[in-house]
Amino acid sequence: MRTTFAVPSRARRKKVLERAKGFRGGRGNRIRDAYDAVMKSDAAAYIGRKQKKRQYRGLWLIRINAAVRPQGLTYSAFMHGLKMANIDMNRKMLSELAIQDAAAFTALVEVAKASLSK
Repeated sequence: MRTTFAVPSRARRKKVLERAKGFRGGRGNRIRDAYDAVMKSDAAAYIGRKQKKRQYRGLWLIRINAAVRPQGLTYSAFMHGLKMANIDMNRKMLSELAIQDAAAFTALVEVAKASLSK
């Protein structure tokens, strides 16, 4: 097989090897292995960006549930109470409120309890 060392070819390979820098074994410095490694790492990164969103939502749910339980409600009952009270607040903000401002969160829990008891 004929190999070329022209500028564009070298630049392409250099770009791939730069992205494979730090990979274990020959995957970081052999071009054929580096191509495969970089393609696989791109696929994993794409999947990871989707998973990150799921994992954060799960974390917010856990935080909200942990803040609501001592006040005598479950997560699902709390969310249902908020919906009945026409309070539209996303889970990220609710979890931040539970961490940062406990008094405001307690007020929301009371509103949810009141709307559930109607």
